[in-house]
Amino acid sequence: MTEDSGRKNLRMPGEDELFGVVTRHDGGNHVRVECEDGENRMGRIPGRMRYRNWIEEGDVVVIEPWDWQDEKGNIEWVYEDDDADQLREEGHLGFADY
Repeated sequence: MTEDSGRKNLRMPGEDELFGVVTRHDGGNHVRVECEDGENRMGRIPGRMRYRNWIEEGDVVVIEPWDWQDEKGNIEWVYEDDDADQLREEGHLGFADY
């Protein structure tokens, strides 16, 4: 975190990744995600995140849509609440009403 501005350098989506907001937890390792491109996708929480990051409705995530099935994707990152607030302030999450 930088001392003068209070801003963090946050992980941003890569080339094939999108911002998304979790709209529903479908149980197990599946969630519904409203993505910045307007699509609603089923997100799969990978094993490396399943027990380390608790994902709830309203959480901001980075999702990587599958090449072979665009309506599904892998959750790659979950932002903490203060990081999500920073993204909203910077205008990265203008697509979601959360």
